Amino acid sequence: MNQVQQIVELVGGVLGQDVIGTCLHGSSVLGGLRPASDLDVLVVSRRRMDEQDRRTLLGGLLRISGSRNKVRPVELTVVVQSQVRPWRYPPTGDFLYGEWLRAEYEAGEVPQPEPMPDLALLITMALAGDRPLTGPHPAEILDPVPQADLVRASVAGIPGLLDDLDSDTRNVLLTLARIWTTLATGQIKSKDAAADWALARLPPEHRPVLEHARQLYLDCSYSEESWNDALQAQVRPHVDRVRAEIDRLRARTPQV
Repeated sequence: MNQVQQIVELVGGVLGQDVIGTCLHGSSVLGGLRPASDLDVLVVSRRRMDEQDRRTLLGGLLRISGSRNKVRPVELTVVVQSQVRPWRYPPTGDFLYGEWLRAEYEAGEVPQPEPMPDLALLITMALAGDRPLTGPHPAEILDPVPQADLVRASVAGIPGLLDDLDSDTRNVLLTLARIWTTLATGQIKSKDAAADWALARLPPEHRPVLEHARQLYLDCSYSEESWNDALQAQVRPHVDRVRAEIDRLRARTPQV
């Protein structure tokens, strides 16, 4: 059984007939999975999970996700349909699993319902990718996200990203490039495509760190990352430049 089938069976075992649909988003629908890509899955449910459901789903994901299990890291999001259809901002997610949170999960934390601005991006990718795993096409069960809310969701995560700049440099730089691209084009691109777009618009002195992050993303495994001192010294100036571009575009977007 492949990893996607394991995820679908696990979700079905927990939510049963309350699963309205399951679909892919992220790299799977934005140009294909890379060596460092997560397997991103969005589940639309009729009901909120109870505590036992959450623990069962979490325990299953801990066993079928990540390098320690010799498989791709899984990012799984469960949303109750009534929380996002009709669409409103900020949306509420019912459950989020990601490998970056594994230490908290293994210490006893269980994902709970919470506001998830990122759902605006996930839903937009799911609708554009149109890759259902179970149930109908995403457009039949999810509403489109207005551009203004897509911008709001994109910039909402910047403070958290910056907190992780030293520990997760590659992904932070690529995500900032994606945010810049999304605000400028209205489209969510793959991380490497967003980096290509940004590199074409950056002055030469701000390109090397993003070029390096892009190459790491394309070539390396999930956990591998290397930065020499010269590149490390260029990271903060690069981030400041990209943030300035994001702020400029954000100021032009109505109702944000």
